Amino acid sequence: MKYIIIGLGNFGASLAQKLTAQGNEVIGIDTNMSKVEAYKEKISHTICMDATDEFTVSGLPLKETDIVLVAIGEDQGANIMTTALLKNFEVKRLMSRAINPLHEKVLQAIGVDEIVHPEEETAERWAKKLCLSNVVDSFELNTDFSIIEAIAPDEYIGKTIREVSFRRNHRLLALTVIKKEEEKSILGKTKTVTKILGVISGDYRIQKNDILVLYGSNKDLQIFLKQKFK
Repeated sequence: MKYIIIGLGNFGASLAQKLTAQGNEVIGIDTNMSKVEAYKEKISHTICMDATDEFTVSGLPLKETDIVLVAIGEDQGANIMTTALLKNFEVKRLMSRAINPLHEKVLQAIGVDEIVHPEEETAERWAKKLCLSNVVDSFELNTDFSIIEAIAPDEYIGKTIREVSFRRNHRLLALTVIKKEEEKSILGKTKTVTKILGVISGDYRIQKNDILVLYGSNKDLQIFLKQKFK
């Protein structure tokens, strides 16, 4: 996959290096030339530029990039300006780092696809999360086994857990299903509510937009994801 990471601070640089090491093509951007020089051998490509400048940003391969992440942490103004600029360029998937609750609200208003909290999650976990197609989240139990949340593949919609037979066909265990549902408050405002169905039975019929919670070895999970989300 192709990534652009803007801001090579501790989080941005660490994430860019891990994604590069996993075989992805990464462009790391920062206004500080010393940072760009420091990581040029560890990240696919590094560029020293001002990402708040529309003309300069327009020269980046935005249409060919799968994910653009604004990891600027020190300057909230630059973070917001860069994020808004990229939103206007309609990149495929836009993610941005939030520094505090107010900053997060501004990013939500801009309409980013996902907000990152580096203080709560490590670059290693984000690298794994971004590299697995259609994965909503992942939890590494140890170096060999993980639990992932993955959007149900289209071919499974309408089938029961028993019919899919995760254990026999993929050596995975389906733990539960998560649903995102829209609910209206008394004032008429709509909000998204997360519902977890508990331990799932073999008779449960998978529905569109269901998020499957699967347990298995990292190797089997990777094989499953590559087969189902090409």
